[in-house]
Amino acid sequence: LCFFQVSPQLYGDNHTRLFTYWTSDAYQGTGCYNLLCSGFVQINREIAMGGSISPLSSYGNSQYDITILIWKDPKEGHWWLQFGEKYIMGYWPASLFSYLSESASMIEWGGEVVNSQSEAGQHTTTQMGSGRFAEEGWGKASYFKNVQVVDGSNKLRNPENLQVFTDEENCYNVKSGNGGSWGSHFYYGGPGRNPNCP
Repeated sequence: LCFFQVSPQLYGDNHTRLFTYWTSDAYQGTGCYNLLCSGFVQINREIAMGGSISPLSSYGNSQYDITILIWKDPKEGHWWLQFGEKYIMGYWPASLFSYLSESASMIEWGGEVVNSQSEAGQHTTTQMGSGRFAEEGWGKASYFKNVQVVDGSNKLRNPENLQVFTDEENCYNVKSGNGGSWGSHFYYGGPGRNPNCP
């Protein structure tokens, strides 16, 4: 898992940070964030896993894209992470995984929030992405564009059978599209608790 997060509990602030997380047993007992345990091996000395990111996109203003690429080394079996066009960050060793030893059977892109409901049973106010629903589109909602997969020959190709999913559509949602310079893409996000998401 790799993308961006805001976590005051983990980092002590509200900065947006590049992060990685791994687990080999579906979050039952193994895994950790960034370099907090042995697992992900960082080889890049210019960008720190867990480091804050700037500049950031802002609502109705400048938008910034970042490219993330993950692929499997066919010889060693390690899963490599590249950030942007030139920064190979490091790898998850093949020894960490059993199900991913040959290939991945499913890939997910999107956002997550921790929903620690209050004692009154209310949904969290944690925003996903920009905090705006997908329908607001460009310059307002968060997005993924040019979504592709790396096949067994280490070639990029368009994903097949792309499906959208949301747990709480009144709290967060997603809207997908395909074609043009954005290829396979989607907008996503939401405000969390609101009048329609109590």
